[in-house]
Amino acid sequence: MKDIITKAEILIEALPYIRNFYGKSFVIKYGGAAQVKEELKESFAKDIALLNFIGIKTTIVHGGGPKISATMEKMGKKPKFVQGQRVTDQETMDIVEMVLGGLVNKEIVSLINNHGGKAVGLSGKDGGLIKAKKKLIKKSSAKGVDEIIDIGLVGEVTRIDPHIIISLEKEGFVPVISPVGVGPKGETLNINADYVAASVASALQAEKLILLTDVPGIIDKKDRIISTLKKQQIKKLVDDGTISGGMLPKVQACIKAIEGGVSKTHIIDGRVAHCMLLEIFTKEGIGTEIQA
Repeated sequence: MKDIITKAEILIEALPYIRNFYGKSFVIKYGGAAQVKEELKESFAKDIALLNFIGIKTTIVHGGGPKISATMEKMGKKPKFVQGQRVTDQETMDIVEMVLGGLVNKEIVSLINNHGGKAVGLSGKDGGLIKAKKKLIKKSSAKGVDEIIDIGLVGEVTRIDPHIIISLEKEGFVPVISPVGVGPKGETLNINADYVAASVASALQAEKLILLTDVPGIIDKKDRIISTLKKQQIKKLVDDGTISGGMLPKVQACIKAIEGGVSKTHIIDGRVAHCMLLEIFTKEGIGTEIQA
């Protein structure tokens, strides 16, 4: 009986959050271990189905870098990166689009639907969802002049048209978006999934942007998770090296979303089963929340 009462108390603890978030939009960037390990894939799909059933509108943006690299190597093509960005010629872009849209996207859709959700796969090309332009990388030379490096068909978002997402959400569907966009000449461009998620969240004026990562959150100099941060505190943490490496683009995506009107952003550990439910429906949470 004690265990049953404990379960009831857990549900009651979640009630104010369920009430507050009913009808609101969440955008979730799905990647890392949560996208690779079978048990984490299942828990993620169950979480999304649950959020959908209790009236929270969820949109998923997914990555797929490791699978793209593995597929390239199987096809005899060696992946190349500049400043963490994949050098993308036309053949690589074809592989990116095939893996993201054909393999990764459909697997996520299938997993959610297997748990009773109503997921629909989208590319950024569908319905004019993601407009983009080529991204050029700047590299400082010995002469002190920035050198422009062309890394091919890599893009950055210029505009999100959310109509297709809004239409799907009205009918109770969960949009699952692969992060490719369309350039000004109709060319397909590969885009960082964190930045796509931030742009989509801004366009929807979402309640939350949630980034699933392979770290517990932002860690301070004493190896403790920073549970809550204000946007204005970020610069100091970047300057002193607390935020560095792979965490930088994630934090930048959070700032972009907040500046675009998103209420709160979260960086959480996707290696923890049901991490989203723990972050959203408990007072303590498990990751780092960044707010305006």
